[in-house]
Amino acid sequence: MKAERKRANPSHVRASSSAKGSVSHLSLGASLDNRKSFEPIRQGSRQRRLKHGGDSTKGDDRLKHEIERRKVGQLTIQENKIEFHNLVLESEVMQEKLRHLTRQLISAQEDERREISRELHDGAVQKLVSINIELSALRAETPEGAPILKAGIARIQKMVSKSVKSLHRFARDLRPAILDDLGLIPALYEYSKGLAARKKIKIQLTAFDGVEALVNAKRTVMFRVAQEALTNIARHAYATKVGLSIIKIPGAIRMEISDNGKSFHVGNALLAKNPKRLGLIGMKERVEMIGGRLTIESAPGKGTTVRADIPLDQSDRGTK
Repeated sequence: MKAERKRANPSHVRASSSAKGSVSHLSLGASLDNRKSFEPIRQGSRQRRLKHGGDSTKGDDRLKHEIERRKVGQLTIQENKIEFHNLVLESEVMQEKLRHLTRQLISAQEDERREISRELHDGAVQKLVSINIELSALRAETPEGAPILKAGIARIQKMVSKSVKSLHRFARDLRPAILDDLGLIPALYEYSKGLAARKKIKIQLTAFDGVEALVNAKRTVMFRVAQEALTNIARHAYATKVGLSIIKIPGAIRMEISDNGKSFHVGNALLAKNPKRLGLIGMKERVEMIGGRLTIESAPGKGTTVRADIPLDQSDRGTK
């Protein structure tokens, strides 16, 4: 019984093994079929990975290109900033040279005006005065029976007197000797008085007497600014009243010339084609030459005000 049981068992095992082998064979076939069915999916995934890899490479190239472009742009901006800074420095140097040249020209101009003014006063004017004296003597010696001759001599004397006055005024306009001899306030008073008489304008002058302690260059600038402003008023403003004041303010002397006349557009007056431009720019340059500041205000119904602030420093004794 035991032997039969043992023989039966191997056959049972073989059958089982055969069955198991059959099952395994069926499972392997199904696996192969499934593998074939999934092959297109794996190929599609592989293609997508390749495609995505290509897109990623292109994206990296674009990023690198953009980074390089921005680096070049930043470098260009930096170079432009440096170039702009250098141009600004060069401009400042040129402006300083121009201001220095302007100061030299104005100083030379004032010296030349002073010389011409003295030559006119001491030369031509004195000669004309001498001629007038001789004419007076000739007229006195003329016989009473020659009234026509006397009248002719009298007319010549009047002409000579007018010429003397004209030369005096011309010499004062060039460089008033009183400015050097007596000071700014007497020079402004004399000039204002003469202009008021000729143009029928009322000019009121008030001044801080400490202004005479300013150095000669600053007093000359103040006189020239006042002269130009008053001349412009007489020529263009049709004003009837003018105020000229000199006061002390913290750290400076302020001079104001105001009128009740016709106003003008300050910006347009500084245009290159405007004949007023040179006078206004001349005033501005003179004031800035000594470290001052010039402002011009003009409005309809309010007239015009020219204001010059002249700084005080250690060279200006007695003004602080």
